[in-house]
Amino acid sequence: MNKKVKQKLRKGDMVRILTGKDRGKTGKIMAVLAADNRVLVEAVNMVKKHVRPKRAGEKGQRVSVAAPIDVSNVQIVCPACKKSTRVVIVREGDEKRRTCRHCKGSID
Repeated sequence: MNKKVKQKLRKGDMVRILTGKDRGKTGKIMAVLAADNRVLVEAVNMVKKHVRPKRAGEKGQRVSVAAPIDVSNVQIVCPACKKSTRVVIVREGDEKRRTCRHCKGSID
């Protein structure tokens, strides 16, 4: 069983894929599956799902759906410098914000 880690990625973040068949592609996170340490990225890691017919006379079909990717295989893209980067959590008073390691710009 995988150990649950604290997620620094959020829904809506732009990420770059580091490994696998879609290496180098970028996409937006559609969902974060924190319990499984996985994320769903828009139009990346697409797989075919076979769907049975629901009514009589209807045909079965194959539908493309996005499969989840492990969080270790994606890296966030900084909106300011457009580089893929690790995230640094910076505290300012009572507030925490995510920043880029390269340009120190805010990711939030």
